[in-house]
Amino acid sequence: MAESTLFTETRLPHQRSYGGVLFPLVLAPNAGIRPSPSLLTQAIKTQKPYLESLIHKAGALLLRGFPVNSASDFDDVVEAFGYEELPYVGGAAPRTNVVGRVFTANESPPDQKIPFHHEMAQVPEFPSKLFFFCEVEPGSGGETPIVLSHVVYERMREKYPDFVQHLEEHGLIYNRVLGEQDDPSSPIGRGWKSTFLTDDKSLAEKRAARLGMKLEWTEDSVKTVMGPIPAVKLDKWRNRKIWFNSMVAAYTGWKDARNDPVKAVTFGDGNPLPSDVVHDCLKILEEECVAIPWKKGDILLLDNWAVLHSRRSFDPPRRVLASLCK
Repeated sequence: MAESTLFTETRLPHQRSYGGVLFPLVLAPNAGIRPSPSLLTQAIKTQKPYLESLIHKAGALLLRGFPVNSASDFDDVVEAFGYEELPYVGGAAPRTNVVGRVFTANESPPDQKIPFHHEMAQVPEFPSKLFFFCEVEPGSGGETPIVLSHVVYERMREKYPDFVQHLEEHGLIYNRVLGEQDDPSSPIGRGWKSTFLTDDKSLAEKRAARLGMKLEWTEDSVKTVMGPIPAVKLDKWRNRKIWFNSMVAAYTGWKDARNDPVKAVTFGDGNPLPSDVVHDCLKILEEECVAIPWKKGDILLLDNWAVLHSRRSFDPPRRVLASLCK
């Protein structure tokens, strides 16, 4: 069977249309084909220009119905795309390496929502592509809602032009207090040792400095100060401005024993953010998002320049794995 006939675009009821383009685009195996894992990875390699054109067009691509059953299978799919791996340095979420370049997604408790964000928007080195894989579908809930960033920017600029202008001029500062070890009860519970991939404070300082991050040590923790960093970027591949920040995520979700979310993010000039505008932004994100229920074997590929994502609370079991690419 020729690889070029493997993929077919299909429809799901949850998709939305923006400018005549479905979001996300969904690919399934052509009718009558039972693809093997090796056929899938070979098809990805030979059809990469086609697949990348879909990602460029829609920002998100869901592969459903393909024989991807394990973390190892998922790792093979990620490798087939040929993107360079991005080490997870500076991110907030607790994660565990599973196999190869595959990690658990955020391991925070199932009753907690994870707010909308661009992956690692609070640091200068962030992934351009994200892969998610559903190894065990949720008992209920647990979707990974996605939303187009330029749509959020346009709605915010229309409704709050002065706020957005101030944001574009000054950017944001992110503040987060890290313990020494990971705290799996917190959605931002990654300790400083795993955040900077070392137990040496001086080496952590060097790695933080490379990210433009300042560290303020206390006896049993460290405060990280990141910024000012741009909150709006230009997606030069699509020539449009995007809402590239973790403002809502930090302000509404960076909460644990060490962190007060209201203090987690400010304007780049140090002024506090208006609570009503932040919460209205959250409302816009929810209004514009698409949340497709996970099925076992699903692979969701996101362009981190185009799409924000989140996680809804769920009833176990649920196991979603992730891989980050430069």
